[in-house]
Amino acid sequence: MRHLVREAGLEEGFHLDSAGTGGWHVGAPPDRRGGAAARARGISVTGSARRFSRSDFDRFDLILAMDRSNLHDLSASARSAADRAKLRLLRDFDPASRRGAEVPDPYYGGHDGFEEVLDICEAACRGLLAELSEG
Repeated sequence: MRHLVREAGLEEGFHLDSAGTGGWHVGAPPDRRGGAAARARGISVTGSARRFSRSDFDRFDLILAMDRSNLHDLSASARSAADRAKLRLLRDFDPASRRGAEVPDPYYGGHDGFEEVLDICEAACRGLLAELSEG
């Protein structure tokens, strides 16, 4: 998403971050396989893993989950209906995906899994950027 926002010259209008619902990778750099697949596309992946915090509901207007399990965990941490209203599945923004489709976890697969996930995420992020640009 950062890459697409940067390409569109819209960096000033967005505050983007990434977090997991579990704490097992906190502080770790991005997966080297995913980073390599992204770099091959000219996308820079930096930072370190952090865990989602309830205060993120205050910091962000929209909170996206890759799959229903994470969406459920995020919903369980919501403090109110207003918090829950900020939650969506990422692929719901891809007009070519069925509603409720999940992003598969490439972690235990090979290089092709990361390529597939990048394709899926790019399509969804393009749809999200288009929707946000309209509104």
